Amino acid sequence: MKSVCVFCGSSPGHDPVHAEGARAMGTAIARRGLTLVYGGGAVGLMGIVANAALEAGGEVHGVIPRALREKEVGHNKLTRLEVVETMHIRKARMAELSDGFIAMSGGIGTFEEIFEIWTWSQLGIHGKPLGFLNIDGFYDALGVFLDNTTKAGFMWQAHRDMAMMETDPAALLDKMEAYKPQTQIKWVEKTEV
Repeated sequence: MKSVCVFCGSSPGHDPVHAEGARAMGTAIARRGLTLVYGGGAVGLMGIVANAALEAGGEVHGVIPRALREKEVGHNKLTRLEVVETMHIRKARMAELSDGFIAMSGGIGTFEEIFEIWTWSQLGIHGKPLGFLNIDGFYDALGVFLDNTTKAGFMWQAHRDMAMMETDPAALLDKMEAYKPQTQIKWVEKTEV
């Protein structure tokens, strides 16, 4: 891995533990010599992870849609800030620039981004690792939900295993660097209607 994309909140959340986790993630990425790719904002966890990577001497590449540049307060001190026209282009560009993907604490946008990347992986569109930084149990309930989804037959275990989950940034990056892409891609079972 040479670069890792982080999806996270444009809010810092109520508990400072999320900001601490974002700082730890940005620092860990930079210390490994990886480029941080993210949504280009200067606010919330987005700004915190970017600033931590920059302070640790890392390179940070932000990708932000023109319409959100003011709302998310585009970060003007990045190694590179790329302004694009749409959210679709933003996500595609971040995927193109990244060798792995991490979801930290966040809301609907964070969930949508990591789940789209995960879907692309299960369909065989890419073989890049993805994971969740589980700060203070933020993703515990999601882990249970995903396990239940697998038990109910709506997800194969191989696809469930694609999504790594760790509480420590270094441990998550270790798992991602050791990741071997799954060979079992999603199929659709034909049934008579």
